[in-house]
Amino acid sequence: MQRIVLALPLLLTLGACAAPVANQAFQDIAAQTEQQIGQRPVWIRSEADEQAARATLDRLLAKPLSADDAVQIALLNNRRLQAGLAELGIGAADLTASWRPPNPGIGFSRTQRSGEVEIERSFSIDALSLLALPLRAGIEARQFERTKLQTAGEILGLAAQTKRAWYEAVAAEQTARYIQTMRESASVQAELARRMYQAGNWSMLDYAREQLFYADATARLARSRLSATAAREKLARLMGLWGDDLRFTLPERLPVLPGTPRDAGNIEADAIGRRLDIKLAQAELEAVRKAHGLTSALRFVNVLETGFVRKSEEGRSDRVGYEIRLEVPIFDFGDAKATKAEQVWRQAVNRLTDTAVDARSSAREAWLAYRTAYDLAQHYQNEILPLRQKIGEEMVLRYNGMLVSVFDLLADAREQISEVTAALEAQRDFWIADTDLTFVTLAATRSGS
Repeated sequence: MQRIVLALPLLLTLGACAAPVANQAFQDIAAQTEQQIGQRPVWIRSEADEQAARATLDRLLAKPLSADDAVQIALLNNRRLQAGLAELGIGAADLTASWRPPNPGIGFSRTQRSGEVEIERSFSIDALSLLALPLRAGIEARQFERTKLQTAGEILGLAAQTKRAWYEAVAAEQTARYIQTMRESASVQAELARRMYQAGNWSMLDYAREQLFYADATARLARSRLSATAAREKLARLMGLWGDDLRFTLPERLPVLPGTPRDAGNIEADAIGRRLDIKLAQAELEAVRKAHGLTSALRFVNVLETGFVRKSEEGRSDRVGYEIRLEVPIFDFGDAKATKAEQVWRQAVNRLTDTAVDARSSAREAWLAYRTAYDLAQHYQNEILPLRQKIGEEMVLRYNGMLVSVFDLLADAREQISEVTAALEAQRDFWIADTDLTFVTLAATRSGS
């Protein structure tokens, strides 16, 4: 009892150090995120933070957004992320509370019998909770570490989603502009076909084909504009933009392909060593293990209170002593509690193993998708599009030499649409696969997860 009383000032001091806990946790996460992806999240907690965030947002929106700019805006302005960051503050409060001893109980009673007054005063504290304070605080500390890992995972997940959405939006707008150009060309061709048909130089079949091409180009343009709008709105949601901020601009073209693909390295080992979901599963396993030990130690004792009692009776000297209240395990011996703890621990072990297997598989799959996307995009860039351009040039030469008709020349132009749009899609898919490969070794943030 004397040791408990002497430890109270120290425990109160530790419990009072709550203010900087959440801030330090966020700074650790922000520094780690900046090291991993080159972008730093912002936690807005005051009017000054809001003003600084608005200034940064205005500066970034004043120019066409790069992929990194979009990620930075999302980490700055996404309100769902800001709500998630509040979990750090909640966890810090819980961690602080875990170091504080239970409040003592003070009792007072006054009774009267046959003219005699009896006064009883008592002071008690839950001694078991006080003894278990370091153990419970340790469990809460591990829970706070899990909260930090979950928060870091949310940040990386948002960054990955935003980067994918940026590539999708740029590709969709680029495709829509190309189809707009093709529709304008189809309109000219349809008018030419109408005049030639009216002059009797074209058959109804040739005329109908050109009108069909123009109608199909119009439908394609409507679909492409819808896709571009949807992709842009998705990006805007991730960046948390609304109102006048929706006027942001994007580059006209996707980035060019790199000259050489990335080296695979030891991607499985990187995933096992760096992925946050694995670290989270490890933290949960450790927390369960510690909790199992605490459950075993206290399985037979649920409530143990000790305290000081002082009784006073009128006309008599005070009686001083102490009291102990103990819950006796007659009906519940704690065996069910111990069995449950063991099964929870085994469950955590299997979840960790499953997470590691999934991480390895996801890393291999991401690498295969990356290399396939790179090779396919290069194939379109180096083989298919140059051949299509060569065919177009040859068709023009043959038309000038009157070896092919206008209809043949226009039919060749129609075939070009599918190949150019497929090349754009391959280029977009490569950059999305590149993003997935970057984040697959950091967190479970792939498109299919």
